[in-house]
Amino acid sequence: MGITILGMIGHRLQSETIAPADPIFDKDYIASFARAHEEAGFDRILIGYWTDQPDGFLVAAQAGAATSRVQLLLAHRPGFVAPTLAARKFTTLEHLTGGRVGINIISGGSDEDQKKDGDFLSHDERYARTDEFLDVAKKTWTSEEPFNYHGKYYQVEGAFSSIRPLQKPHLPVYFGGLSDAAKRVAGKHADVFMFWGEPLADAAQTVASLKAEAKKHQRDIEFSISFRPILGRTEAEAWEKAEAIRAQTRALLEKESGLQERVANAVPQAVGAARLREFARRGERLDERFWTGIAELVGGTRNSTALVGTPEQVAEAIAKYYDLGINQVLVRGFDPLNDAVEYGRELLPLVRAKAAERDRLRAQAA
Repeated sequence: MGITILGMIGHRLQSETIAPADPIFDKDYIASFARAHEEAGFDRILIGYWTDQPDGFLVAAQAGAATSRVQLLLAHRPGFVAPTLAARKFTTLEHLTGGRVGINIISGGSDEDQKKDGDFLSHDERYARTDEFLDVAKKTWTSEEPFNYHGKYYQVEGAFSSIRPLQKPHLPVYFGGLSDAAKRVAGKHADVFMFWGEPLADAAQTVASLKAEAKKHQRDIEFSISFRPILGRTEAEAWEKAEAIRAQTRALLEKESGLQERVANAVPQAVGAARLREFARRGERLDERFWTGIAELVGGTRNSTALVGTPEQVAEAIAKYYDLGINQVLVRGFDPLNDAVEYGRELLPLVRAKAAERDRLRAQAA
C-alpha cells in the first residue's frame, strides 16, 4: 500500500502555544518552513484556509518556489470563486510547481465563519454546492471540448480550459467532513478523505462508512488522518512535555479576554469538532498514546488530538492506523518548524519502516 506523510505550513510563526508573529505574511518564513518539510522527508504539505488570513494560493506559490520535490495541498472553500476559474487557477499553480499540487476541498462547517466572506447558505446547501463545484471543476480539467452545465448553484455554457492538468486524470482531490451531507459528496468525489485524529475503533468506523459511500459510486477511496505528535526520549518525558504544552496553551488562551470561556462553552456545528469534544469527555488518554488535552482546551475546534510517547511508541501507534487501511497521515507540532525538523529526524523513518514491514508481511501472506 505504501504510506504518505503530510505536514502543514503557515504564513507566519504561530500555534496554540506561540502567539502570532509579525509580519502576518512572512515570505521568508514560508520558504524556510516549506524547505524544512522537504528536507525532513515529508511527501506533501498542506496550506490551510481561514476567513481572516492571507490568500493560500500565494502562500502555496511561495512554498512551491522555495522547494523542488515536496507536494503541495491547497485548501479551498467553494462558493467564492467560480469553479471554472478555480480549476484554471489550480492548474496554473500546478504548472508553476511542476505538477506538485493537490486540492483540499472544505465546504465549511460553521455558518458564522462562512458569513464572514458573505456565504449565507445552510450547512447541507454548502455541501450540495460543493458537489456541483467539483462536477464543474473536473469537467474543466478533463473535457476535450466546450461543455455546458446547468445545476442549482452553477451554470456554464461553452466552458473550456486550454491549460490542462499535468496529473491525470486531474489534480488529486482531498476532502473532509463527517456529516451525512459531507460523506455523500466524499463518496462521489474524494480521492483522499481527510479527518482529524480519532481513537482506533472510531477511526475504523469512519473508514468503513466512507468506503461504503464510495462503493455506491463504484469508486475506491484513500484516507488521511491527522495528529499532533509529542515526542520524548522516554515516555515519561513525553507526557511531561504534553503537560507543558497544555499549560502554554491555557496561558495563551487566557491572554485574550474571554476567549477561553467562549471556546469552552461553544457548541460546535461541525461534526468533526463535536466528535473531538466527545473524545475528550471519554478521557484524556485513550488507546495508550491518544491524548485529548488540547482538544478539550480548544473545544474541539481544530486538529488538536495528539499521540504522546517516544518516537518508537508514536510510530507504532501510527502504524496501527495504517493497519486499518489509512495510508496517509498528517503530522504537525506545537512548535511548528522545529517539530517538523524533529519528526524528520526521529519519527518519519520509523513510520516508513513499520509501514514497509507490514506491507512485506501482507505480501508474504498473500
